This record gives sequence, structure tokens and C-alpha cells, in this order.
Amino acid sequence: MLQVNNLSLRFGKRILFDNVNLKFTQGNCYGVIGANGAGKSTFLKVLSGEIESTTGDVVVTDNERISVLKQNHNAYDDKNVIETVIMGNKRLYDIMKEKEEIYSKADFSEEDGLRVGELEAVFAEMDGWQAESDAAILLSGLGLPKVYFNDVMANLSGEDKVKVLLAQALFGNPDILILDEPTNYLDISAKIWLENFLLDFKNTVIVVSHDRHFLNKVCTHILDIDYEKIKMFVGNYDFWLESSELIQKQMRDSNKKKEEKIKELQDFIRRFSANASKSKQATSRKKLLEKIELDDIKPSSRKYPYINFEVDKDLGKNVLELKGVSKTIDGQVVLKNLNLTINNTDKVAFVGKNELAKTTLFKIITGEIKPDSGTVTWGTTASYSYFPKENDEYFKEDVNLVDFLRPYSKEQEEAYLRGFLGRMLFSGEEALKKVGVLSGGEKVRLMFSRMMLKKANVIILDEPTNHLDIETITSLNKAMKNFKGVCLFSSYDYELVQSVANRIIEFKDDGKYVDKVVTYDEYLNNN
Repeated sequence: MLQVNNLSLRFGKRILFDNVNLKFTQGNCYGVIGANGAGKSTFLKVLSGEIESTTGDVVVTDNERISVLKQNHNAYDDKNVIETVIMGNKRLYDIMKEKEEIYSKADFSEEDGLRVGELEAVFAEMDGWQAESDAAILLSGLGLPKVYFNDVMANLSGEDKVKVLLAQALFGNPDILILDEPTNYLDISAKIWLENFLLDFKNTVIVVSHDRHFLNKVCTHILDIDYEKIKMFVGNYDFWLESSELIQKQMRDSNKKKEEKIKELQDFIRRFSANASKSKQATSRKKLLEKIELDDIKPSSRKYPYINFEVDKDLGKNVLELKGVSKTIDGQVVLKNLNLTINNTDKVAFVGKNELAKTTLFKIITGEIKPDSGTVTWGTTASYSYFPKENDEYFKEDVNLVDFLRPYSKEQEEAYLRGFLGRMLFSGEEALKKVGVLSGGEKVRLMFSRMMLKKANVIILDEPTNHLDIETITSLNKAMKNFKGVCLFSSYDYELVQSVANRIIEFKDDGKYVDKVVTYDEYLNNN
């Protein structure tokens, strides 16, 4: 069991959370949510002992092992992949290394024999002989190709390193599992595997994630960091959403009734306080008035940007046609004889593990790169706006946010552009800061702003939810659903794909692809 008592955390004058009392029990999965900067990851670090709280304490039952998803992706570059996973259980790993050291001695003493006998007994008790096999099962489930299992970590891509570190956290049946954004870089099959793993996990899980479907699937409780508090709700993310909205509505309704009562009493006191026959009643009303307290409704740290993709002109029948498009990059066949006709009612999700194929297709249809063969033909009424996966090249100029947007806006007045930026959560003087200092999430919101100003009737988005909090993802999801034009996008966000797409295209290896006019659920159920 894990428990926090009177926990507070402050950085200077800023309070992240105050006087938190929570108990985490076996068999439950706790999803930690909150706006960017609310303190989600910091709270996990306090629980794991990585940082100290300002006040209060964290209590862990004796002999319970806490396992944490590591964030330093290069920390194990000199280690073997399987070995890195086994390091998730430090005691087992230390026993393995000590055994190896003793067995490698040239002069094996009687004392060494006794010691290694003790180690072998504990090793067997901890199922040490199954360690490599267990590690391989975890890696396979998370989608790491077997060819890398005995490779050195330094040879893996950043995305594959994340999978190994996730397997490390899951390894060895920890008593308390702490995961910060575990679904990053996982495709749908790996996410489903992880969901099932956590659903079967018998111990305690505490997880931060911006993936709404994942939180709905695995969480038994939600911890909401807001209003400088951490409040626990029983249920998944959707239950928290409905509950929190209901609580706020009840508080507002309660305040409204209290305000009406206050006004009624004030009117009575004003009318009769000078009237001798009514003075006692007026005094009584005054005492009653003093007892009425309005509920303190603090402003939430959550903010939802206003994302709305409007269109300047309607699409005609012909939108986009690709004939025989092929592309090879560094000797690898990425696209092979791709034939694709996009209709004016299409909202197409490009899915699958082959990220290079998706990004390459978007770059070809936007003219950023040319195909090796084949043709790309846009309809005469079509205009597109593109959100690339990598956007650093858009932020090289030393300009402020207003000047960044100006080239894309028909309305050039600064007041209009600042108002537009305000709706995207760049309020006041933030609109005048330089684009080079923006965070990843801020850059994404500015790119959405650019797209919105262009008012294109085809929007193309390559992994748009990276770097975003749940609030911005929710606003984007709504905007894409309501968009009146054609939407071409790639995403690992299940909820986004399922709620927006009416057509699924999955890229396989060697340039092959599957194209079906179905919802995402229908596609998954038949594949």
C-alpha cells in the first residue's frame, strides 16, 4: 500500500498542490490528470522518492517494490536490451551480477561456494531462470522486433528505447507501478497489449497519460490535479469528466440561489431598517445575511483553446487523385504503386506502424518532395493546409507570434491577430513573445492557428496530438469532427481516429497498403 499524508509542494510562491491525503490500494489503477504545468509528472516523482515534498510524507508498506518508467532514454546505452529490461528488478539483477562475478573467479573458494549457493536459492525463488524469457515476452508485446533483443541499447532508435524502458518498468511484477506517459510511441497493437497487461495486473498502478481511451480502458480511479488540490474520483476518465462538470454546475447553481437570497434580504433590510415596527425583523434578516457564504469557486488551471477549421469555399467533386505513386528512400521501398482517390466527404485516418510511409505520402501530396514515379492531381476547387510532424523549420525566424501569423491572415490589424491568439491561449503580452522560446505544445497551437487562418477545405495533419494536453486534444478532436471539408490525418490517438475517420488506410511494409471505408473500430475488429 502507498499513502500520502498532508502532502504539499511549492516552488517559491507557486503552490502546485496543498494538504493532499490519499491512499493507493492493491488492484487499482489511478490515472493522474491535469493541465500542462499542473504538476502531474512532479507528483509521480514525489511518490517515487525522486524529489521531496515541501511538507507531509509518503508512506510505503515494508518490502513493497516501486517500479518507475524511466525518462532518460540514453541512460542504458552500454547495456544489452534484455539485460536492461531485467534491471527493472534491481534485487534480481544484483543477484545475477554477483553470481556471474563469483563464477568467473579463477580461485573459487569454499566461502564463494557457500555464497553462490545462497544466491542460487534466492534466484530460483524469484523465478530468475525465467527472467530472460519474461523480458522477451514483454518486449514482443510492446512491438520491439526480436532482432534487437540481444543488441546494445545504443543501436536502437529513440522510440524503441522507450519500449525497452517500459518493459523494464513492467518487469518482475512490482508492487507499485508508476508510469508517466507510457503510450508514447506505441502503435495500436502495442497499446492494446499494454491495456490488457494492466487490466490483468494485480497490484497498484499510478499513470499519467493524455490518451483518453487508454485512461477509460485501464483506470479504476482518477486523480485530478487542479485548484491547488489533488482530488480522487472513483471511475475512469469519462466518469471524472461528467462528475467534475456536475460538481461545478451544482456549485454555480448553489451560488446563484444564495445570491438571490442575499439580494432578497438586502432589499428587506434596506426597506425596513428605519421602520420601528419592522426593525426586529430587519435585524434578524441582517444576522441571517451575515451567515450566508458563497462557495469559493477558484478558476481552473484547465484551459481549452478555441480550435475551429472554417472553409473559404466548398469542395467540388474532384479533390485529390494519386496514380501509381512510388517512393524509395535510402534503398527502402516506402510507397509502391499507390493509387488513391480522395472524395469530398472523406475523413481519412492513415494508420499502422510504418510512420515513414505516412509522412512521405503527406510530403508528396503537399509538394514538399517528389515521387519516384506516378502522378498527384489536385482538384481545381481544392486548397490544403498542412500540419507536419516536425515543425522546427517554421520557427527559425526571430519574430513574435503576431508577425508569425500575419502572412496567413487576410485581416492584417494587430488587434485582430492578438484577439485570434487569445482564443488559442496566447493572451496579453504572450502574443508578442518570440516564437523561438515556445514550448512544444505552444508551437503546435500556433501551427493550428496558422491552419485556421488559411481556411483551406482540405486539412492534412501528421501526428497532431504530440506534445498536447488532454484539453487541447479534446478541442482538436471536436474541430476535426465538425470540419466541413476533407481531413487526411495520421494519429495513434484511438479516440481521435475512431470519432473522426470514416475511412482507414493502413500502410504495411514494402509499400503495401489496405484501404477500407469503415470506422476504426470496424477496421480493428476485422483485422
